[in-house]
Amino acid sequence: MPLAAALDVSHLPDYAYDWALVDVETSGLIARRDRILSIAVLTFGPDGTQTGEYSTLVNPGCDPGPVHIHGLTAERLRDAPAFEQVAGRIGALLQDRVMVAHNAQFDYDFLAHEFARARLCLPVNQRLCTLALNRRVEPPAADLSLASLAAHYGVPQTRAHDALDDTRVLAGIFRSSLSEAARLDVPLPLVPCPPRQDPRFAPKPPKSPCAYRNPGRPAPGGPLVQGMKIAVTGETATSRAELVARAVAAGLNIMSSVSRHTSALVTNDAASGSAKARRAIAEGVPILDERTFLGLLSEVRPGTPHEHQPSKKIPDAPTPSPAATAAVATVPEPRRPEPGQSAPRRPEPERPEPGQSTPRRPDPERPAPEGPEPRQPDPERPATRRPARPFGRRRVLVLGGTHEEASAARSRVVELGGAAAINLSASVTDVVLLPGGELDRRMNRVTSLELPVHAPGWLGDPSAEPADAPARDGATADVLPRGGVIDLPTAGRWHVSASWAQQTNCEIDVVAFVLDEDEQVSCDGDFVFYGAPESPDGATRLLCDGPTEQSVAVDLAALPPAARRIAIAAAVDGAATFGDVGAVHLTLAPGVDAPAAAQATLDAATSERTLLLAEIYRRGPRWRFRAVGQGYDHGLEALVRGYGVDVE
Repeated sequence: MPLAAALDVSHLPDYAYDWALVDVETSGLIARRDRILSIAVLTFGPDGTQTGEYSTLVNPGCDPGPVHIHGLTAERLRDAPAFEQVAGRIGALLQDRVMVAHNAQFDYDFLAHEFARARLCLPVNQRLCTLALNRRVEPPAADLSLASLAAHYGVPQTRAHDALDDTRVLAGIFRSSLSEAARLDVPLPLVPCPPRQDPRFAPKPPKSPCAYRNPGRPAPGGPLVQGMKIAVTGETATSRAELVARAVAAGLNIMSSVSRHTSALVTNDAASGSAKARRAIAEGVPILDERTFLGLLSEVRPGTPHEHQPSKKIPDAPTPSPAATAAVATVPEPRRPEPGQSAPRRPEPERPEPGQSTPRRPDPERPAPEGPEPRQPDPERPATRRPARPFGRRRVLVLGGTHEEASAARSRVVELGGAAAINLSASVTDVVLLPGGELDRRMNRVTSLELPVHAPGWLGDPSAEPADAPARDGATADVLPRGGVIDLPTAGRWHVSASWAQQTNCEIDVVAFVLDEDEQVSCDGDFVFYGAPESPDGATRLLCDGPTEQSVAVDLAALPPAARRIAIAAAVDGAATFGDVGAVHLTLAPGVDAPAAAQATLDAATSERTLLLAEIYRRGPRWRFRAVGQGYDHGLEALVRGYGVDVE
């Protein structure tokens, strides 16, 4: 079956590559711990002609995991080759081709770990995720699972979770997705893949989370208390491994860097000039020599366990910058009622700045930002009583105008009950043309697709929702305003995805912080970013799905007891600001390929270089999600340090 049967894209340089389509079945979900059980690779040329096919079972040398899913028992795998025996053949198929997979980072991470264990380099320079591609195309499928996309594109599927059959199904899905992308002029979400070799990419044992709250710094001459954050630098008479093990056994929290929240630095040479020593001196962190520290280890005082802390009231987002506040009015929290009840919408209190445990008081010297007065909720009005929403199934793309004009237009779309699009996709139903929008490169496609194009006045007097408006994945998703909140129905796995328009003069990095009761990370590993894309317990992961989309996956059930909030932010790398970037589209979904449960378009920022996008937080027994949209003029480093991490 030719890959490009629906549309030959070999003459389109932006879509014509040599492809290697991959699927793996694994013993679990964590690449640094689990193993590949079977793999299939199909290769295709730029014209869609299949050039190769290979599949094999793999003996993982361990328990095969969920046999009820993949059907691969230990008996079936006993005589299969080990991965290192087939790595060479797999590498030859991947060499000089773009690797394609459904949820490609999953397959890529497993391959990278297996190649590292075999002491080989994974020969993949670029990868493409068909999930990310279809999130750009936005077909009207039930969801973005392999089965749903196969049904939508008319691809037969016979044996789910069989690597070879799944790869053949993937070929059909990719063929149609590639055709749709070319029809819509959607850029391919190609992800550059840096070389991942042993030892840098070798599996590392996870750090055990500290069970105690950080009590702060010890009094001069006073004892250590369980939960104190301790850093070590320089040579020590006791081996570093033993020193760390003894400290952890005593209930201390060993950190790999120093911040203003560090309780003490252990060093035999405070004048060494090391980065940790310099930072400790600058922050006034107490410095202990090794002998003193070992003496204090014998009488560490009991600390306060995280799980014994009553749930604090979760405060609101940090005080916004004047530009952001002026652009968007305060919006009351949308709250889902309990079954059979109608709950009022209520705003929540102000959130402290990162690193503070109490809300910031108003600054009498700081002028109040201009803008509309906040709309106060009516406590007697149930949440279900809403005005008519004529845009209930519309997805509107705004083209042209200044950043402020486009932002106001998108906000109006949301007020009318619709969704604001930031890219042209198959789900866009209408286009609003602001001054200069006729010069946008997408207008040629808008015209060829015969999409309705409206003047700005249409948003003041919109027509009702068209009867033939297509159903789409986001039709049941809550469209949240900035500051909007929903309760999460389950404490399972949730994916928060951020996407933006293609950039040419800057890159954007999404990061996440797992924060405790004091709005601080419990350990350095609770700062998740490109260089460390997974928290120590694996509960929080950063997924890179292309140059315009990154996601944070959170397994709420696997979070440590200290976790009270996961803050998700984005930062512009370079001199550009979020005013230059434009709108950031946010989606929340209960799985990597599940329909969105909520979405928001955040574009109030102007001069800000860092944007707090969203947060998932505890409120009593529940977890909640908030679309924040709070910008800061400072860079990422200041935000990171405010949450208790110093990246050296």
